[in-house]
Amino acid sequence: MASTNSWTLEIESPVAASRLFRAGVMDWHNLAPKVAPHIVASAHPIEGAGGIGIGSVRKFNFTSAMPFSVMKEKLEFLDVEKCECKSTLIEGGGIGTTIETATSHIKVEPTANGGCVVKIESTYKLLPGVEVKDETTKAKDSITNIFKGAEAYLIANPDAYN
Repeated sequence: MASTNSWTLEIESPVAASRLFRAGVMDWHNLAPKVAPHIVASAHPIEGAGGIGIGSVRKFNFTSAMPFSVMKEKLEFLDVEKCECKSTLIEGGGIGTTIETATSHIKVEPTANGGCVVKIESTYKLLPGVEVKDETTKAKDSITNIFKGAEAYLIANPDAYN
């Protein structure tokens, strides 16, 4: 029988929530290959309003740093003011081979010191007979590297994404 699993991750950053959300989530398909080429080989919107509107689909091609080589995600929910979104994995990323369904909920919350904390919850349903080994750790490490790459870009470019 297939089981539903989830994991959470929190990443602290000195960068303001709105800037990190815009760079690390909204425009990540453009920024990722520039700041994290060791993780994201290429990325682009394939459906919808430039990859950033509800219903939009973005395709990411990954290096061996990720546990899969490609994924397509559909944006299901977006609240730019609250720096929050939810997306569903629709292709790649283990869909059909190890995972039946997967969603990610990202919320970037401001902190008292002017920085933020990125909160990620990933929920997925494994195909029958599949067990998770080190994929969760590898995915968490890669996602942390993605947001730290966006953070480093924003610190080096203080006028970007304001």
